[in-house]
Amino acid sequence: MKILQMNVGRPVEIPWQGKMILTGIKKDPVLKPLFLSRLQLESDGQGDTVNHGGEDKAACVYAAEHYPYWKQELQFELPEAAFGENFTVEGLAEDKVHIGDIFTWGDALVQISQPRQPCYKLAARHGIKEFPVLLRDTGYTGYYLRVLEEGTVAPGDQIERVETDERKVTVAEANRIMYHDTKNEAAAQMLLAVPALADAWREPLEKRIEKMKNQE
Repeated sequence: MKILQMNVGRPVEIPWQGKMILTGIKKDPVLKPLFLSRLQLESDGQGDTVNHGGEDKAACVYAAEHYPYWKQELQFELPEAAFGENFTVEGLAEDKVHIGDIFTWGDALVQISQPRQPCYKLAARHGIKEFPVLLRDTGYTGYYLRVLEEGTVAPGDQIERVETDERKVTVAEANRIMYHDTKNEAAAQMLLAVPALADAWREPLEKRIEKMKNQE
């Protein structure tokens, strides 16, 4: 497990459906070490600070193993950091890691907080309206890190898992529960039982359960 590439970018305006939107989704690779703080990776930025960034979304991760799939599916070569990820990694796909797992990440200590929720800005970047839905349907969404101990990270750094959450709910399973198994109260409760799950995912699951109980 290692960091293959680190990517950062300041917010820029890009066109989408007849208007300009401000987004940090366009990132470029960097070769030097950077500081990973509790809020973000050094030199990075977000256009929408309400829905992106912050302690539960300090950095976005995407598995390099998915790039060949998308090349075949879309029939074109995606650019580097195509998913707006800060870290393109090897050996850490969604079915290999769990919500709440803790890793040494360079000199930092991080924890997986939630799957990434693909939004329209991915569609805007690549000009593919259905792209966010395609990501949700495959489960190849990527995920976010919470920084427990700040530190310096660099491309090529090894990643070591130091703690596995005892509930062992993978990122892939969390995606399945959120987007596909939406009538399963027990599954939603199982995901909510993971203490490390971010509030951005916890709140809609709680509302889902409340709605199901009211319909009984």
